[in-house]
Amino acid sequence: MKQNKLFIYVVTLVATLGGLLFGYDTAVISGAEKSIQEFLITSQGLSSFIHGVTVSSALIGCIIGGAISGLVSSSYGRKNALIIAGILFFLSALGSGNPEFLFFQRGVPSMGLLWMFNFYRIIGGIGVGLASAVCPMYIGEIAPANIRGKLVSLNQFAIIFGMLVVYFVNWGIAEGQTVEWINEIGWRRMFVSEAIPASVFAILMFFMPETPRYLALQHKDDKALSILTRFNGIEKAKEVLIEIKKSVESSTKGKLFAYGKVVIIIGILLSVFQQFVGINVALYYAPRIFESMGAAKDASMLQTIIMGLVNVIFTVVAILTVDKWGRKPLLITGSIGMAIGMIAISTLAFQNIIGIWTLVFIIIYTASFMMSWGPICWVLISEIFPNKIRSKAVALAVAAQWAANFFISSTYPPMMEFSNGATYLFYGIMSILSAIFVWKMIPETKGKTLEEMEELWEKS
Repeated sequence: MKQNKLFIYVVTLVATLGGLLFGYDTAVISGAEKSIQEFLITSQGLSSFIHGVTVSSALIGCIIGGAISGLVSSSYGRKNALIIAGILFFLSALGSGNPEFLFFQRGVPSMGLLWMFNFYRIIGGIGVGLASAVCPMYIGEIAPANIRGKLVSLNQFAIIFGMLVVYFVNWGIAEGQTVEWINEIGWRRMFVSEAIPASVFAILMFFMPETPRYLALQHKDDKALSILTRFNGIEKAKEVLIEIKKSVESSTKGKLFAYGKVVIIIGILLSVFQQFVGINVALYYAPRIFESMGAAKDASMLQTIIMGLVNVIFTVVAILTVDKWGRKPLLITGSIGMAIGMIAISTLAFQNIIGIWTLVFIIIYTASFMMSWGPICWVLISEIFPNKIRSKAVALAVAAQWAANFFISSTYPPMMEFSNGATYLFYGIMSILSAIFVWKMIPETKGKTLEEMEELWEKS
């Protein structure tokens, strides 16, 4: 019996709804951030720093969610961790759109209301942190080695597709409406809209299997074999289970540094570089960036949609090539493209040139990221860590990623007040350093089973 690819893809697609919600929750703020600024920040005379922290507050939850993902996924399973994430997305969507619920008068800004809005965004952020760690882990642990890169990359496609969907939703809500209506009602609908995909995801995950590697770690070999059989057929399932059991029963204990510090450092640096190249600045503040180029609010949201389409197209490029070309070539190529885009934008900013070329280089930058660091970082994080330390190591890497994300996103407004050109130049330099890091430190993982990756670190 050959691989049951239909079953593999169905399970993967349901799991990637967590990625879609990750992208949806991350990008929904892009259409609402100016309204949030008017409603909660400017009306109370608060600073741009407070605005930056408010826009990025979900990232505090992401750090928490990423940090606890190892504990949750190892205690309750990968599947149940994703169900919990779906419930948190649902609660955050309703609360962020109605932060006055229970405690405050609707439509009257106050510091208490600002705190409640940030609280609900942090709840959603915990869901994002969980999903960002567990979705690629879940997919990586069920995927056969020959298509693992493609399947984990589908999670990044779902993230970008979720962003694209919410760009359309935000644009549809704002189209033809007055600024006053958007600032009073429109931004609320943007947040509440997330409750629909969140509920669908949580319900569908109830019907999905647990990963065989988690079941083997729990000594539930019969269940693990049953699921592996559905994926691979009985003969291949027995072979894979033997490899998994050897890994699980090896003498190496499941302590974080059981396989040395290098693999942990590589995982953390992968996460940090993915954020320090500045991608989420382009995603969170996209409408504002285009408005600064002279576009009206509706036009800036439309340009954001165009950028979202480019993101989807180039993520598909990564999905189609990651298992053929390998991880390292894509990452290095993407780093070079990002450096070209950001350094060019920086040069234009230093010369006070704003126009179509700025848009072109933003697209070059984001396209380069989406065909490389966007999906491939998650692929590597899901596959480089040995079975016994995977949940702990992924949790640490993802927490580091969200901490870096929060730092970059919250410092963007004050950095831009200091110097536009210097801000984009910093991201360009980080892109160059990311290429050097991949070239020197990242092993190629194309075509290797998770257990073969473990042997690599044991030899090291």
